Amino acid sequence: MHQRPGLGIFLILLMAACFAALDTSVKYLGPFLPVLVLLWARYAFQAVAMGAWLLLRSGPGFRVAHPKFQLARGALLMTASVMSFVGLKYMPLAEFTAVGMLAPVVVTSLAALFLNEPVSRLRWALVITGFAGALIVIRPGSGVFGWVAAFPLLMALAYGSFQALTAKLAALEQPLTTHFYTGLIGLLTMTAALMVSGVDTPAVLRNAPTHHLVLLLALGAFGTAGHLFLILALGMAPTATLMPFIYLQIPFALAASALVFSHLPDVWAWFGMAVIAASGAATVWLNVSSASPTRRPDSPVAAGTTAD
Repeated sequence: MHQRPGLGIFLILLMAACFAALDTSVKYLGPFLPVLVLLWARYAFQAVAMGAWLLLRSGPGFRVAHPKFQLARGALLMTASVMSFVGLKYMPLAEFTAVGMLAPVVVTSLAALFLNEPVSRLRWALVITGFAGALIVIRPGSGVFGWVAAFPLLMALAYGSFQALTAKLAALEQPLTTHFYTGLIGLLTMTAALMVSGVDTPAVLRNAPTHHLVLLLALGAFGTAGHLFLILALGMAPTATLMPFIYLQIPFALAASALVFSHLPDVWAWFGMAVIAASGAATVWLNVSSASPTRRPDSPVAAGTTAD
């Protein structure tokens, strides 16, 4: 495909906006609808939309070469989504987004500890810097966030594991097909969870006002479209060019936090978020720019930083 870096960066901006809109919708709906219903809607839209995409387009279909990989990958992403959707109920949007974007430094740590990949001193310094930024944001023991700060950290850990697995195995499967099965696994799991949870989903949906139902549909669309924009962007420009722009999700989240929830972080949180963004973007750039062409991340989630 012809390289078009300007269009690729624009698609990354659309992706960041979609994921910020998804998180904003989740945080807004959290007090009104059960989290399981929000998760079900998120994955149902992805499964249906990607299934229709695969049926209509020519090329790869529904067949997968490694179903165990699909199951493990889907389970890890779903775990990250649960941490995200629950955590957004209790933490401000911008701060949660920033701490959750520690995934690249988590991947670096996992690669060194479990995959026996060499990690330079510079990368370890960026890992330490990224976690220091997270500590500045959440300030353990200060009473600012307390135990809820565990949610973005656990999300980053789950999504970092998801990325590490995908980076090893992404070339074995088609990205669009994998994207469909991620949605399908999430949909089936959330459907089973709703069935045993006691949540009366039909009643919840009947009693929800129209604008809540519209947002419920929109959050699924935002998540699915965000990943599609990332898939398309990776075909337009080198990964090293695109990935640092993913951190523009943080200013999008800041704007949404101010406009929708009338919340702005304090000075220390601003500083911590800047540290996380700088260390994360530098880590991503080092990871993809030093990789050989044969190891270029073919999957959007192999290169991405967000669990949405």
